[in-house]
Amino acid sequence: MKNSFIDVCTNENNQKWNNVISRQVPLYSRNNDIRSEFERDFTRVIHSNAYRRLKHKTQVFYSPQNDHICTRIEHVNHVESISYTIANYLGLNNELTRAIAVSHDLGHSPFGHKGEKILDNICKRDLNSSFWHEKNGLYLVDKVELLEDNEGFKRNLDLTYGVRDGIVSHCGEIDENSIRPRDEFIDLGEYNYPNEYAPYTWEACVVKIADKISYIGRDIEDAVTLGILDEHLDKLYELLGHTSGTINNTVIINNLIYDLCNNSSPEKGLCFSNEALELMNKIKKFNYEYIYLSDILKPSDEYFSVVINRIYNTLKNCYDDKNTFENLSRLSKFYPNLVHGFVEFFNSYSVTGDRTKLKNTVLFDIQNSKDYYLSIVLYISGMTDKFAIDTYNEIIGY
Repeated sequence: MKNSFIDVCTNENNQKWNNVISRQVPLYSRNNDIRSEFERDFTRVIHSNAYRRLKHKTQVFYSPQNDHICTRIEHVNHVESISYTIANYLGLNNELTRAIAVSHDLGHSPFGHKGEKILDNICKRDLNSSFWHEKNGLYLVDKVELLEDNEGFKRNLDLTYGVRDGIVSHCGEIDENSIRPRDEFIDLGEYNYPNEYAPYTWEACVVKIADKISYIGRDIEDAVTLGILDEHLDKLYELLGHTSGTINNTVIINNLIYDLCNNSSPEKGLCFSNEALELMNKIKKFNYEYIYLSDILKPSDEYFSVVINRIYNTLKNCYDDKNTFENLSRLSKFYPNLVHGFVEFFNSYSVTGDRTKLKNTVLFDIQNSKDYYLSIVLYISGMTDKFAIDTYNEIIGY
């Protein structure tokens, strides 16, 4: 019901407030800054290069010729809109949901979840760790993404705990029908796998469920537009209660938001009616069977594996302790864009680089092979689809 969560809103009266607005490193301040802590997080994210690159990253369908097919940045904007509507109606902090929503998918690699799986296989083999976009997103905003401060120095984003928690806790692959925040103020580095912990705030819970609401209908709409579901439209219309007609994603979203807002309470948690939850699970099952696991996506999936592994192995094969940069220099004759971009990236997080204008965390030591391999993974994970393809084409071209 309207404002039913106002007593648990994340604000100055909430006992979690000081934890939620805390930062690992305090932000610089200005005398004329009128923004709240979460507004500062929001603007720091949308001014970042990682956010800008989302417009050229796959959501589900790679390189569509139709300009109206969803990309990662449109998905992020949908999540922002949906979570804002829910938070605003329930009486929660919509500045916090807004900041979490725009940053929740920053850790996605090129080529969507397929790219994520490829990098995960690489990390398990070479780094004895796993790669998943929620954890990578946290690492990116904590350690990788840089912004200039008011003195011209490049620094880490240094976001609030509440936003950082929302990023690593947002896993939308959920089937439970009662989402509520945890009480523990944990070290977010303790996460070992997606959905291990509940989010820390009700607002992060809202983004978590808005993530699922946003993609479940839009993926169908895109698949219909592309003709992928032509042979399955009867099943789809039956599932959605239609006899025929168009698939209207805004109607699906509105109905799910309305159902959630009218069935949730701080006592029950964020939850749908049994009917709405059953419908969502049926749609999700339909999507997996006829969209995500469709034969039409398999050729591109195979290509993504070739592209990412070739880029990774080309850079990996240059590693030879202190001789690595010499090897890279020789390689630059053939692959100038790849080598220049990667070396510039590595040096921005290493003591070997020019740190005159850098005040960020040092991450890499060239004498540590795992540091080097991690730097390649991070470099690739930040690539857009197009940049990854262009890099691969440089490698195979003459």
